[in-house]
Amino acid sequence: MVAQEFTVDLDKPLVFQVGHLGETYEEWVHQPIVSREGPRFFENDFVESLTRTVWWAIPSIWLPVVCYCVLKSVRMGHALPEIALMVVGGVFIWTLLEYTLHRFLFHIKTKSYWGNTVHYLLHGCHHKHPMDGLRLVFPPTATAILLVPFWNMVAVFATPSITPALFGGGLLGYVMYDCTHYYLHHGQPANDVPKNLKKYHMNHHFRVQDKGFGITSALWDRVFGTLPPSKMAKKM
Repeated sequence: MVAQEFTVDLDKPLVFQVGHLGETYEEWVHQPIVSREGPRFFENDFVESLTRTVWWAIPSIWLPVVCYCVLKSVRMGHALPEIALMVVGGVFIWTLLEYTLHRFLFHIKTKSYWGNTVHYLLHGCHHKHPMDGLRLVFPPTATAILLVPFWNMVAVFATPSITPALFGGGLLGYVMYDCTHYYLHHGQPANDVPKNLKKYHMNHHFRVQDKGFGITSALWDRVFGTLPPSKMAKKM
C-alpha cells in the first residue's frame, strides 16, 4: 500500500490518511480489498458511528416520508391515476440523478489532499472495500440534508400540489436504489434479471470501473454510451 513516499496503514483510521496519496489515490482506491470487515474511518467513536448504516434503516426511515408526500398531493385534489403518474415520474427522474451522481461526482478524479479525502468519504471507500455491508447505503443524516435542495429543485418545475408526489416518487426511487445496491453486493439472486444486474454491477467494481454507472438498470448507460465492452458486444 505504498504511494510515492506515503504508506496507508489499514490498521488505523483511514479518512485523514488517504489525502496524502496525492496523484496515486486514483490507482490505490480502485484496488479493492474484498472483505466483509470494513475499515475504521475516524478515531472518534461517535463520528465513526455516523458512517455506518444498516440497510433496513433506509426503507424504515424514508418509506413513511414517501407515503406522507403522496398523501399530501392526494389531499390537494389529485386523482389516483394522476398520483401514479407523478410517482412514476419521480422515480424516472431519480434514475437519471442516480446515473449522473455516480458518473460525474462519485467517479470524479482527484489528487489534492481534501479532494481525495472527500471523494473517499463519498464513494472511494465503497470501491476500496466493496463488501463493507455497513457502508453500502447512504447515512440517513446526510440524506436528510440533501433532500432539502432536491425538494427545492422539484418545486421550481412543479406546481405546489404536484411537488409532494413527484418528490415522493424521487425519494422512492432512492430507496429502491439503495436497497438494490445492497442486494447486488450481498444477495444471491436466483432469477435471471437480478442475477444479470449483479454481474453488471460487479463488472463495474472489478473489471471496468469507468463504465456501467447504472445501479438499478443499464438504461442511462445505453443512452449515454457508457455500457461496459461486454454489454456493448451483446447489444451488437
